Amino acid sequence: MLYQREVLDTPEWWRGLDEMIARERDANPGAVQTALIPVLHYVQDRFGYIPPKAVNHVAQALGVPTSYVCGVASFYSYFSMEPRGAYTVSVCQGTACFVRGAQAVLDEICRQLNVKPGETTPDMVFTVSDSARCLGACGQAPVMMIDDDVHAHVRPRDVQGILAQYTAKARHEMQLREELAEIDARSHHE
Repeated sequence: MLYQREVLDTPEWWRGLDEMIARERDANPGAVQTALIPVLHYVQDRFGYIPPKAVNHVAQALGVPTSYVCGVASFYSYFSMEPRGAYTVSVCQGTACFVRGAQAVLDEICRQLNVKPGETTPDMVFTVSDSARCLGACGQAPVMMIDDDVHAHVRPRDVQGILAQYTAKARHEMQLREELAEIDARSHHE
């Protein structure tokens, strides 16, 4: 998913976050830790990462130190404090995948995207995961995942075609957004 970070950073978005925080706080009275995880998911699912201003806002709203929110967000590998691409690419590095060529697949992904593991492409389309121990698909090794999509028995020669599918989807989504923005701008001028 391509994130519209500039659209999310609006007063309406912050009101929605406050409502989410209030719901979680009310559902978990006296248990800030229990409320915090769903709130962080809410932020990450919308921004694609957890920006510093959201950390500060969440900490204030829950009445905990910013360092506590940062600690929780950095402890869990799902959360990211840095912007991620629209798609996260992971290559299983478990034993079955590793012995069947997973490192060559990862190397080809990095070569195709011109990034290292843990980095995001400049166009914000892909983030290559720097760790994927076992993805639980040993019989399909080597396995590559893009978000929740599993690609089995991947060889380095397959990487370009797989990445091209997601690049095309991202371009199409960007084109649709531009068209919608144009229509919206015209309707405001009429």
